[in-house]
Amino acid sequence: MELKLLGSKSVSASGITHNGGTYSSSFSSFRHGLGDRFSPQLCSCRGAIPRVSVSSISDNTCLSKKSTASNDQQNNVYRINEVNGASSTLFSRNTRVLDFFSDEYDGVVVDPKRLPDDPSTFASILRFSLTHWRGMQKKGIWLKLPMKHAELVPIAVKEGFQYHHAEPGYVMLTYWIPDAPSLLPGNATHHVGVGGFVINENDEVLVVQEKYCNPAFAGLWKLPTGFIVESEEIFKGAVREVKEETGVDAEFVEVIAFRHAHNVAFEKSDLFFVCMLKPLTTEIKVDDLEIQAAKWMPLTEFVEQPLIRGDSMFKKIIDICIDRLRKLYCGLYPHQLVSKFDGQTSSLYYNDSNSQDINCIGN
Repeated sequence: MELKLLGSKSVSASGITHNGGTYSSSFSSFRHGLGDRFSPQLCSCRGAIPRVSVSSISDNTCLSKKSTASNDQQNNVYRINEVNGASSTLFSRNTRVLDFFSDEYDGVVVDPKRLPDDPSTFASILRFSLTHWRGMQKKGIWLKLPMKHAELVPIAVKEGFQYHHAEPGYVMLTYWIPDAPSLLPGNATHHVGVGGFVINENDEVLVVQEKYCNPAFAGLWKLPTGFIVESEEIFKGAVREVKEETGVDAEFVEVIAFRHAHNVAFEKSDLFFVCMLKPLTTEIKVDDLEIQAAKWMPLTEFVEQPLIRGDSMFKKIIDICIDRLRKLYCGLYPHQLVSKFDGQTSSLYYNDSNSQDINCIGN
């Protein structure tokens, strides 16, 4: 009930990632350079080492093609020879290690751009790679399989990989090597939605009726709502949703309140931010794809709707909005700050009487 009153689209928001360092670091590693691919042309005694030999072969190595046996030639066999003659290891095309690089948590990130195309070849190389990474005492393995390599998914699952998450262009799988509970972070746990409380100088609220909704809520006039898209600020998302659904330009004022619910869509938790906005235009242009109708409704009439009047949570939100209009309450305003932890600019939402409405409580 509470969710529907705030808007059915609020549960379709984009996911929040974990804030733990392991999660962000593991995925940010994909942006790093991937090094040279294992190749018969690579030969180095001191310098660039083929990726397969990064952690298992010393600097004094040289890669040479073995041509003494016809069988070896047919299978593209290469011998990695220690210059000091201490040892040698034989690698064939199907017993090499998948191109990868290590993250800062002793994990492995497989290069998705250099995966074998042949499923049987991939299966053989994957098994050999797992043995190799165990010997390196690696921990978590991140295997990103693009859509064009979808046939490799069941092979990885058969070897013990688990689904982590999926996007339109790929599926991410993980593998935890140590004989202990996995420390790899899970997939995103939340959706993020926004609602715009837009009220004009005549105490009229901008409301909409959605084209597709539960029959129990047919005829309900509600706030424009939507979901935050990837890399979008909460306050920008609220302004955008109001514009898309009603055609009204608005200015963000404050976050009035937010609702935290659990086991909503796809058993995920849900965060819904109610934002107060100031209208800059009044003309309404309805989004025909999602919205049945939109209008400016007197605040008193809006509050008296049976479905709103009978819902304790939504009634509380409206009471808070009214208190804000009366200067009896202050919401949260975003402040752009840079953290030394990641060097990035973030929005910190808090009440700041020095920079917000001078007529707000406490001034």
